Amino acid sequence: MFRSALIAAFALVPVAASAYEIKPKVPDAGFSGKLLPDIVGLSSNVEGGKAAAIFEAYLKDLPGVKPEATQEKFGGTNVSYVSSVKFVSPASSNHPGESMSAMFSSPASANRAYYISRSLGFANDKQPSKQEMIERVTAKYGTPTAIGDGKVYYFYKGGKVMSVKEKYTPASAVDALNAPLNPKAAVALNDANGRGSCVAMLKRAEATDKTLPKLADDAKAANCDGLVAVEITNGITTDRVGKADFTLIDFKEIASAAKIDADAFAAEKNEKLNKTPMGNSPKL
Repeated sequence: MFRSALIAAFALVPVAASAYEIKPKVPDAGFSGKLLPDIVGLSSNVEGGKAAAIFEAYLKDLPGVKPEATQEKFGGTNVSYVSSVKFVSPASSNHPGESMSAMFSSPASANRAYYISRSLGFANDKQPSKQEMIERVTAKYGTPTAIGDGKVYYFYKGGKVMSVKEKYTPASAVDALNAPLNPKAAVALNDANGRGSCVAMLKRAEATDKTLPKLADDAKAANCDGLVAVEITNGITTDRVGKADFTLIDFKEIASAAKIDADAFAAEKNEKLNKTPMGNSPKL
């Protein structure tokens, strides 16, 4: 019962009352092939209408926690689509608290996830060491581009994880995590004009509205196609992890989907104007 109701709540449902036909165009993606990172199974190639099953599968061990979907209408039509999905699991005696959210483009750009974030807490008696946490992250995502400022960074470009020639041992990775990002690594992430560092783009994206129009300009300027970043926060002691924040952003998809959506919204508005009946001329 729960499964069928939940899937129905998330489904991408074009309303029959609208005569407007949407022809989806899949946006360019920053991740491809074997390099398709995810957060608890949710990646940037997942459609909003299919997110329910992924969230439901993950939340089966958290009774009472249900995902919430936000639906929007496409332009001036009656076509509804899932624009965001989230869940919040408050802290309790047996769970330290957790939340997750994902943003999706419109049906015109195939309703794809482009920004995914997750905040995961650890109970005081179950806090992993920072070394253990870094090992878990690298086991899932591979060798990182850089470590510093309390974050493990993965920047993707041209179907590969970008390299700034930083090598880490388990011990040196923890030292790097606790220190500022190596300036040489930060410079190496810039483009040929010294701009576009995805470190800066991540900070800007985290601080702004997560809608496509708000993220599009920075996405176009980013010197990477996408990123995964894991921020590790101190726990009961400085060598333990109290919280881990995961962020996945597909910059290439954001830039592509924003253009597709803008063109589709303009076309829909133009079609609506063209179909608006003309009034009768008044008698003078």
